[in-house]
Amino acid sequence: MRKRLLATAGTVSVGVGIAGIFLPVLPTTPFLLLAAYCYMRSSNRLYRWLMNNRFFGSYVRNYVEGRGMPLHLKIITIALLWTTIGLTTAFGVEHIAIRIVLIIIAVAVTIHIAMIKTKK
Repeated sequence: MRKRLLATAGTVSVGVGIAGIFLPVLPTTPFLLLAAYCYMRSSNRLYRWLMNNRFFGSYVRNYVEGRGMPLHLKIITIALLWTTIGLTTAFGVEHIAIRIVLIIIAVAVTIHIAMIKTKK
């Protein structure tokens, strides 16, 4: 039962992590890392699938193993983050408090990405 719950939680985390690629408010990395943790404890097959996934497997592996993130990926990530947050705050949100929260999230994520070791 425990393994099923962990596998389900991992699968939900992958889904939310994938949604986070397209939605600026949802962080991708923490959900993919949570999925890796859940899969590691529940299913070798799902864990291998996540770590070897052609789209985000190397990203998760590099993060988990502390190898860092390539500079070009940092630049693309931060640019996409600020573009989506900027467009959302300018055109998608009218309430000032939500705009402020989105900008705080963008600053925090930018700091986090900048602090990740740069992979050469």
